[in-house]
Amino acid sequence: MRIRSSLPWIAGLVLSGAAVLAHAQAREEGRLLVASEVLQDLRSTPDRSIPDRLLERAYAIAVIPDMTKVAFFAGGRHGNGVLVVRDSKGRFSNPLFVSMTGGSFGWQWGVQSTDIVLVFTTARGVQGISGGKITLGADASAAAGPVGRMASAATDANFKAEVYSYSRNRGVFVGVSLDGTALRIDDGANAGFYKKPGVLASDIITGAVTTEDSSAQRFMAAVASSTGEQRTASLSAPAATATATPASASAPSPAAPAPVAQSFPMSDPTPGKEPK
Repeated sequence: MRIRSSLPWIAGLVLSGAAVLAHAQAREEGRLLVASEVLQDLRSTPDRSIPDRLLERAYAIAVIPDMTKVAFFAGGRHGNGVLVVRDSKGRFSNPLFVSMTGGSFGWQWGVQSTDIVLVFTTARGVQGISGGKITLGADASAAAGPVGRMASAATDANFKAEVYSYSRNRGVFVGVSLDGTALRIDDGANAGFYKKPGVLASDIITGAVTTEDSSAQRFMAAVASSTGEQRTASLSAPAATATATPASASAPSPAAPAPVAQSFPMSDPTPGKEPK
């Protein structure tokens, strides 16, 4: 009798747990979709956005949409976002969920929300994230990023910081200093989204854990578009044959090899220049 009377209670726990997991999954999917929109907007304002040259050479990219800054004399900021990291072949990893937190002091008042984009130019700049946390300006040298087409040409030889940071308000990207801000792995979000309790950041970065979720695929497509990966991929694809060759025709001459997509050395000491 006791077991029978406990069944509704157990069923309720199971259903509530499933509801919590479903809510968490939807929350992370929403985070990916909003981050995708931020990256897609990069292409719409080339004169007032992150330089293409910097994005194309990025070792990693983090997008923290709707980061909130609350300031009542002593202020603070916090946001949740996603991070992707290139592998040794130049391909970006599946999205890794992260959070970003920082503080500020001085006479200030109010609440402000903004989108943050971090562009990592070296492996060293992001390598500490697998351990759970990196602090901009301490673990990785950080700088407010240059903006626009002219900045892309003028600073090719001067991309020397390990992380360039940007904020976006009203559709315009501007460089912003975020020294002292901590970027942390969101273990709970990663475990819920990948449905793997205890999943490690390194497992996601190396591709040991992957996902076919449509929101993740949309975000990866936005990353590829922002960094020029789609243009490179199109160059490496062989052209389709327009008409079929009759069997009696003479054998065609061998086709020229298709261009191979080049993987840039992301930890190049001068990441703004063309690779050798």
